[in-house]
Amino acid sequence: MNTKARTWFRAFSTASLLTLSVVLPVHHAQADEPGPVEPIEFNPALAELGKRLFFDPRLSGDTELSCASCHQPDKGFTDGQALSDAYAGNLHFRNVPTLINSAKRAAWFHDGRIGTNLNDVTRESITETYSMNMDMRLMQERLKQDPVYVEMFAAAGLGEPSNGGVRKAIPEYLKTLISRGAPFDTGEMSQDAKDGYVIFKAKGCNSCHSGERFTDDKPHNIGVPENPEIWSTPERHITFVAMMKFLGLENYMNVRQDPGAYIRTHQPETYGGFITPTLRELTHTAPYMHNGTMETLADVVAFYNEGGGDDPNKDPRLKPLGLSEWEQRKLVAFLESLSGDPLTGPEFVVEEIDTDYEPIENWLEAVN
Repeated sequence: MNTKARTWFRAFSTASLLTLSVVLPVHHAQADEPGPVEPIEFNPALAELGKRLFFDPRLSGDTELSCASCHQPDKGFTDGQALSDAYAGNLHFRNVPTLINSAKRAAWFHDGRIGTNLNDVTRESITETYSMNMDMRLMQERLKQDPVYVEMFAAAGLGEPSNGGVRKAIPEYLKTLISRGAPFDTGEMSQDAKDGYVIFKAKGCNSCHSGERFTDDKPHNIGVPENPEIWSTPERHITFVAMMKFLGLENYMNVRQDPGAYIRTHQPETYGGFITPTLRELTHTAPYMHNGTMETLADVVAFYNEGGGDDPNKDPRLKPLGLSEWEQRKLVAFLESLSGDPLTGPEFVVEEIDTDYEPIENWLEAVN
């Protein structure tokens, strides 16, 4: 087929797809396609306790970091940076993922090293030296000093403040962070977004970005380029080396590529694979990819349009999409339609935590 004919054929095929989208009714979830993210039942008293704990910097070793320091509500529970901060003296080497809908995840962290047990996720996030660096025994005693926590733990049925109670309460709060109000779910998609959804499915994007959260929760290698700041910034490289040594990565001092899911399997074919990110709330959570190397959704779509990056382990399904700039803009419009109302109201956010209370005398001997 000559060049002119190929161009005409592609234009005709795309036009046919988009014509189909025009005549379709306003989007409603069908049995084989995603709908709104279903809410999760939660214990209100336990979730309220978890909310206060989430915003309390006393859960970190030096009382400077809370969970919300990196997971900021006005940024879709991310921090808006390519690579995240870390505990004092360190910087992290990965991008902060959103916590919205995270209680439904099948694997946690970009490499998927922790499964669905949110108790374990909470413990690791609080105690790891490069995150909050907290001894949970000390944390427990700090909480016992606060009469508000004494009351809230009892109201939630947990008895006195304890580290086990913290690991129950914060996951309960995460259950409240569910997407709502996205045009894709409310039937208020623009025509460009509807056209983009047709392209999204026609190009097979939903083979990995599937389900109500638009993720299969599995690791894939798409050839995302490395972020050189990881290796050029000593505070980030130190964190990388420390974590990789702990996780058993071979030759960790000389590695200049994030191994991703390899740390779970130690199988060569999994090197450089990362969990498929959710497509929900993307307008709030830039920049993108596990290392923040893509600033805009247009950059992400252009990357996929080129067939991804270069990596020997790249998923063989990734091929150039052949989308025109016009089609790419429509795909971006669809991705934007998956973002809903910001979760920044008082039901999700604690604005201020009062710590102006009298310390308990002889607190080691005191009974709450």
